[in-house]
Amino acid sequence: MSLYGKDKDDNVVTLQEVLENNERSIEDEIDLKLKLKKLYEKMDIVLKDREKSIIEMRFGLDGSKPKTQNQIAEIFGISRSYVSRIETKAIWKLAKAFEE
Repeated sequence: MSLYGKDKDDNVVTLQEVLENNERSIEDEIDLKLKLKKLYEKMDIVLKDREKSIIEMRFGLDGSKPKTQNQIAEIFGISRSYVSRIETKAIWKLAKAFEE
């Protein structure tokens, strides 16, 4: 398997250059993906559906832009302070799960 090729201008391009973005190395990107996979696994195990949804929305883990507690409160029809309590409890549960 070739680890290099040529771009449209006939310049040599390595596989790492193709896979790397300007902000992270390929190693950092793989590490991030592995950590995210582990996070999702823990979320599925330890969080209730509403807790998981709030964490996903709050931090943009659902693929959308992160939402504020006020935006989430509107979506669920609950108070912002209740969203805050659910978020805090969910983060605590996840932290505990990662300690085990």
